[in-house]
Amino acid sequence: MKPRTGRPAVLMDVAARAGVSTMTVSRVLNAPDLVRAETRARVLAAVRELDYRPNQAARQLVTGRSGVLGVVSIDTTLYGPATMLYCIEQAARQAGYNVSIVSLGSLNRRSMEEGVQRLRTQAVDGVIIVAPHESAADGLRHLPPEMPVVAVDAGDDIPVPVAKVDQRAGAALVTRHLLDLGHESVLHVAGPADWLDANGRIDGWRGVLEAAGRPVPEVLRGDWSSRSGYELGRRLAGDPGVTAVFAANDQMALGVLRALREAGRRVPEDVSVAGFDDVPESAYFWPPLTTVRQDFREVGRHAFRLLLDRMAGAEPQARVLVEPELVVRESTTSPA
Repeated sequence: MKPRTGRPAVLMDVAARAGVSTMTVSRVLNAPDLVRAETRARVLAAVRELDYRPNQAARQLVTGRSGVLGVVSIDTTLYGPATMLYCIEQAARQAGYNVSIVSLGSLNRRSMEEGVQRLRTQAVDGVIIVAPHESAADGLRHLPPEMPVVAVDAGDDIPVPVAKVDQRAGAALVTRHLLDLGHESVLHVAGPADWLDANGRIDGWRGVLEAAGRPVPEVLRGDWSSRSGYELGRRLAGDPGVTAVFAANDQMALGVLRALREAGRRVPEDVSVAGFDDVPESAYFWPPLTTVRQDFREVGRHAFRLLLDRMAGAEPQARVLVEPELVVRESTTSPA
């Protein structure tokens, strides 16, 4: 509801409605962590009631900041990167920032430099780069030093702070689960070789098998799609020695499930199958899929806070690892 004059609401209107000073309203909009939760909630409620829209030009003159954050990501519909992008955007918007997104076909040095330059022309205050490819590492080493940058899903050998899910830990969880059920070994359907997440999951899977003194089967490489899982599933369906399969994402696990069913192999009685990601549909696969849940929302919050530290000139934590969670459903059981 706008003021009775019919004019757009201004900062003083919000302050009067919330019963606070204009300085407190400004703090809530620009540095919400400095304001008590109760006061912050009251101010934000007044902002919504009055449909208050901050004047970005005035805000930039006062604070020296645009109130806009940039996000660089690959152009993909894959569940993990797409969900990560959404959660980063939500974390920023909840803190009062607008978000400008640049989607790239690849994350090599040239394309990343061009993407960051496009954002610099928009006077963004800082940039978050979703960098799940091996090729992104070189680009992250050659970014403008004056631009506050953090990365998500990036490697360990880059000079910017990183927030990501612990992929090795997630793969170890599901592999250990299958061994604890009594399986002699676990076959792995992996993601593409140039994806950091895929290689982290291989490391976690292999590490558990080696530590347990179990056979380490040859890695089968897919491309994240259900089709690739299906094609690889047809290859392994004829091997009676395969009793447990860990696919590096739920879509490939879905393809494996279909291939096994067509070959007359029952899941989980003959072969246990597990995935990774916990996509919303995985609970409705048949059978419902055991998988690893990634807390993308938590990664987005950490990435945003790391960027705020960089923007404030502080030295943020170099690495933040978010622990995944094993979700056990009906697709895994003890071998017959």
